Amino acid sequence: MALTPSTMLPLGTDAPDFQLPDTNGKTVSLAGFKNSSAMLVIFMCNHCPYVIHIRTGLAQLANDYMQKNVAIVGINSNDAKNYPADSPAKMKDEVKKAGYIFPYLYDETQDVAKKYHAACTPDFFLFDKNQKLVYRGQFDASRPGNGIPVTGKDLRAAIDAILTGKSISTTQTPSIGCNIKWKAGNEPDYF
Repeated sequence: MALTPSTMLPLGTDAPDFQLPDTNGKTVSLAGFKNSSAMLVIFMCNHCPYVIHIRTGLAQLANDYMQKNVAIVGINSNDAKNYPADSPAKMKDEVKKAGYIFPYLYDETQDVAKKYHAACTPDFFLFDKNQKLVYRGQFDASRPGNGIPVTGKDLRAAIDAILTGKSISTTQTPSIGCNIKWKAGNEPDYF
């Protein structure tokens, strides 16, 4: 497991397009979220201890904010051939186990991860109603073994700011976690 930080895509970046299958085989696209107050894209997977650590908090965040017209989508871009715990079938199990109510999509080609400059799991990208990037950073300061409770404080503050029309601080702490498991020869050039 290599500890990898977010690449911190520039604020103001337009949300990169995607069209990916969810755990039921239904195609979900960026265009489907154009009427949302905000949109959160999370690069995640099933087996990463950093994602597992925040799993309950992530499910709660979705329960709290999706009812407020905040779109949330999880994307797994890991190489499922070499990491079978991240296969689409296991993703379906993870949705049930974790209680995720948001679409969990599979990026088999890893092209969407590259468009977002995603680097780690979890990696969070929060967009405003115009689908402009306003936050990319950590869920909160909790990490496996550091004793800090999982609250989603940093991400919740950014979402709350969007929903109340307040500005979001541009001082943002990168997320950190396991590196995305790139297919051999498919590693991005942004590292």
